[in-house]
Formats: sequence, structure tokens, C-alpha cells
Amino acid sequence: MSSLKSYDEIYNATWSLPETWLWENYVKAWNGGVASYFVNSLIVTFATIVLVIFVGSMGAFALSKYKSRFIDLVFLLVTAGIMINPQVCLVPLFKMLNYFHLLDTKWSLILSYVAFRLPLVTLLLRSYFLSIPKEINESAVVDGCNEFQIYAHIYLPMSKPMLTTVTLLTAYYAWNEFLFGIIFISSDSQKTIPAGLMNFRDALQTDWGTLLAGMAIATLPMIILLIVFQKQLVRGISEGSVKG
Repeated sequence: MSSLKSYDEIYNATWSLPETWLWENYVKAWNGGVASYFVNSLIVTFATIVLVIFVGSMGAFALSKYKSRFIDLVFLLVTAGIMINPQVCLVPLFKMLNYFHLLDTKWSLILSYVAFRLPLVTLLLRSYFLSIPKEINESAVVDGCNEFQIYAHIYLPMSKPMLTTVTLLTAYYAWNEFLFGIIFISSDSQKTIPAGLMNFRDALQTDWGTLLAGMAIATLPMIILLIVFQKQLVRGISEGSVKG
């Protein structure tokens, strides 16, 4: 509501409807840089989702299907990964990205997001894969399927609710992450929405109408995703919480 108000109205009539609905705040925000930040966020979020789902699902398949001391050790390491706080790794991660000349590129965000989302996604998918009856796997082997065919044509299609859940959780994290976005990215052309909106703030006076309009635009994709995939999200969380 405040994104459609003037500067004076935001401060003097906070809880009332706008006297004049200033839709130009959205135009001003979009033309002021939100369009570029929006595209960058889309690229980073999409790439993060693809890599996390691809690597995490294959890792979950191996952890759920095979039994050995090595697999148990990998499972322990993946579980330990959930307990690592991203802020604790900020300095070594910055040095690592700088060494590989990845700072101020989208890859600095994509690889960081993938690293910190993989443990959770892998464990959620593993718990779901464990619920798939072994008879289905044995029937596929009898029919001549190799391991990759079993993974691609049986496990993934049967895990759509959980895949939807981890996709939404990953998208929510990558779209809204702020700390890495302001530290690893310095050029305005590479910034994502959370970091880019900081440019709308000024030391003396902030155009709050434009800033709030940019924030409203930034929230729309996640709101739409949650509304569209609400049933699949609830189903994936409920089934994943009681299986495996």
C-alpha cells in the first residue's frame, strides 16, 4: 500500500489508503535498475535450482541405494553440511572465489548457493527415495535397465512432490539471499534484487515510494510460486517428514 503513496503520505498517513495511487513508483523502480536486478536474480535462481536438483538427486540416489562404510561416511558428511552457517564461511569463501577469479560474477553466487543448499536437498530426496518399494527397482533390473535409467525413469518421476518442495525451498533461498549478494558482487550490472535495492537508499533522503515498489516487485515471483505449487509443497513436506 505504501509503495503507491507519495513520500509525505508514507510518513504522515501511514495506515490510510493513498489519496492518489502513484503507479509511476513502479515504473520508476523498474526503469531505475530493478529490471536488471530482476533478470540477474532469475538467472542465478534458475541455475542454482538446476545444479542443486541434478547433483542432489544423484547423490540422494546413491545414498539411498547402496550400503557400505564409504556411503555411511558420505552420509555423515552431508548431514554435517546442514550445520555449517554460511556467515562462518564468508572469509574463506571470499578468498577462494577471489583465487579462482569468480568475484563479481554470477558464478560466485550460484556456486555458493549450490554448496549451502545441497546438504538439505540431498537428505530430503534421500528420505523420499528410501520410501520407493524395492520391488520396483528389482523389476527394472529384470527388464534390463541400468542404474542411470532407474534413476532417470523411475526414481525422479515418482519423486515429483519432493522435487517440487526442494525446488521451491531452493528458489526461495537463492532469490532472497542478501549477504553473499552484497559482498561477492560489486558492479551494479551483476547485482541481484536484494542487493540492488540498496541502491535506492540515500544517506540524506530515501525515495521510499520507489524503494517499496521495488520490494513489492521482488516479492511477486515467490508469492506466485507458492500459490501455484502450494498443494505440491505441502504434500512433499508431509510425505518427506514421515518416510525414510
